[in-house]
Amino acid sequence: MSARSLHASAVERLTAWSADSADADSLRHTMLAFLDAAPDGCLRSHVPGHITASSLVLDIEHRHVLLTLHPRVGRWIQLGGHCEETDETVVDAALREATEESGIPGLRIDPEILSAHTHPITCSLGQPTRHLDLRFLVTAPTGAEPVRSDESTDLRWWPVDALPSDAERDTIDHMVRLAAVRRPNSSG
Repeated sequence: MSARSLHASAVERLTAWSADSADADSLRHTMLAFLDAAPDGCLRSHVPGHITASSLVLDIEHRHVLLTLHPRVGRWIQLGGHCEETDETVVDAALREATEESGIPGLRIDPEILSAHTHPITCSLGQPTRHLDLRFLVTAPTGAEPVRSDESTDLRWWPVDALPSDAERDTIDHMVRLAAVRRPNSSG
């Protein structure tokens, strides 16, 4: 459990990822180049930017998506956040974040990257930085009831075809479409 294992896992996941478009493949190569130059690039202490881990949490039928109303972003988004030195891998980080932010035990994560995104943000460092977000598909068990954490203004299930107007709609719709062609693995 270290910056080294997180870094290695990010490189491994990005190398194995079959991006769904030329733009996504370009971002994949950009993230790999970033990691090649930034051995601590998975930790939030790396001020120029850092890898983050997010999860598209779907119910067992893939009809509802769990979204958080993020207090800093002010929009409905997928669950996720910073990698911690206690995370062995970026997959572990995504699952930890999904579990912490949803309050749902027994989540299952597909270890293959679903999508990736990069965006500027002023995060917990208090300084402008860039998040290089690796996004994974997570499935909740039957009857899962979310419990909002302190990291969220609100947390709720939304029908995948009726997202709130202030959601990051294009991003979430894209991830839901990608998830529809993939059956989650039972790991996690």
